[in-house]
Amino acid sequence: MVPVGARAGMEADGALDPRVLERELREAVAADERRERENDAKLRAMRQRVPSYEEFRNIVLASHLKPLEKKDKMGKRRNVLWNPCAAQTKAPQASDMEIPQELDQLPGTSAEFYRDWRRCLKSGKEKYQFLLELGGKALGRIFQTDLGFGLLGEFLTVLAENVCHEDRDAILQILQSLSGTNRFGLNVDLLSELEKESSRDLFRKLQSMSRDYWTAGCPSSPAGCEAGREAHLMDTSLQKEAEKERIVMELMKCYQVN
Repeated sequence: MVPVGARAGMEADGALDPRVLERELREAVAADERRERENDAKLRAMRQRVPSYEEFRNIVLASHLKPLEKKDKMGKRRNVLWNPCAAQTKAPQASDMEIPQELDQLPGTSAEFYRDWRRCLKSGKEKYQFLLELGGKALGRIFQTDLGFGLLGEFLTVLAENVCHEDRDAILQILQSLSGTNRFGLNVDLLSELEKESSRDLFRKLQSMSRDYWTAGCPSSPAGCEAGREAHLMDTSLQKEAEKERIVMELMKCYQVN
């Protein structure tokens, strides 16, 4: 029996592909290092007794930064970025609703997601489209073990700023999948006040979409030989809308939205 995690690294003939396994190992190590680095930053911030949550959050988000050493400040100039996460490409900017061309494929691991989210996506609309392209199932799989500090608030902000009626089903699926990730409750507790307001704004908009449907009302009772079929379709539509409204209410409890 081949372990599930190793199946992705198998070639067509059933042999293990060492290149794929090596890449997955590097990504797993990078994810472990990030978690350890963020945990150390959290402990350091607690020891320092930072006065506000915002300062605590900024310390954790900046945990990847390294202080400049004396050799970095003096002597000949060095063409080395002290903050690797600030690297930016100079490729022409694509349309607001298109994923940048740097992303030749969607991420399959948390390490790949962090890389693309931080370095390649510049605008909120690009990030919004990126989340929709991945979809709820893929996001839930990528972050099943650890969503990562600060990401939930960023997701909620991006979704709240760009949500539209056509994307409602996809957004509900994303919110459902994220609520099933490990330590989700802790991530909700650590949202900043601005992020909590974005969460409330998002659910207000989702509720408004549902109210608009009911306010618009149903078509007048159908007549003729098509009446029975049209009535059945109408009932099905009402049931689906009621189910979506129920999902929104359940998600509001999960995300602690009053």
